[in-house]
Amino acid sequence: MPAHRRGVVFQLYLRIAGYGFRRHSTYRAAALAGAFTNTIFGVLRAYVLIALWEARPGLGGYDVADAVTFCFLTQAFIGPMQVFGGTLQLAQRVRSGDVAIDLMRPASLQLWTMADDMGRAAYLFLVRSVPPTLVGAALFGITVPDSPWHWSAFGVSFVMGVLVSFGWRYLVALSTCWINDDRGVNALSVILTGFFSGMVLPLNLFPGWLGAFANAAPWAAMVQVPADVYLGTREVWGALAFQGAWAAVLLGLGAFATAGARRKVVIQGG
Repeated sequence: MPAHRRGVVFQLYLRIAGYGFRRHSTYRAAALAGAFTNTIFGVLRAYVLIALWEARPGLGGYDVADAVTFCFLTQAFIGPMQVFGGTLQLAQRVRSGDVAIDLMRPASLQLWTMADDMGRAAYLFLVRSVPPTLVGAALFGITVPDSPWHWSAFGVSFVMGVLVSFGWRYLVALSTCWINDDRGVNALSVILTGFFSGMVLPLNLFPGWLGAFANAAPWAAMVQVPADVYLGTREVWGALAFQGAWAAVLLGLGAFATAGARRKVVIQGG
């Protein structure tokens, strides 16, 4: 692809990301309510974890400050990573039949949807991630990275976590092309993501084969890995390689599924 065409394509998807940011910014009340809820539950979780770590110091390789920081980081990840659901609009467009129009666009359906989702994640990071973290820092004190390199590594890991989350949710949404009702798939996705991402408890606490599976599964790349990069408890390059590998696998599967959807689109209700 010529350089000037690559520039045009990049600008297109950048505009789509901006559109996604603006579109989600219209739902300010919902975002602020989500931030408030995340903050309240973060405070409750923090007291539970403080009691647990005071009874079991050094549990999972964390001290009390790390455990509290992990708590508010994971609360901050809920919105951008869509840990507890929040499917892509693609699923509704498949059910209505509007996906046929999307597939005829002179642009990749997957990249178009990803750009829009990245805009959404950027907005929710500002509105739903920052407030709980600031409240946690004010009430309990949290660990703060001590160098620009550490902050940069966390930023990259955070973005990679959003990409892995999108890759997984895109596959869940696109499954609507082959099934009549995606509610079961979505419910299963919420359970797997919530439990195996590190949202409920740090995956370091999972014993034996369950811990090995949880730390190797893609959901760990959404919450546990970026949190560990922030805390400095995981080697950066290994963490980024793990996230990059899962992002490549899920996005590759998404591209394959998109090609299949072009050949077989089940239009439901339209």
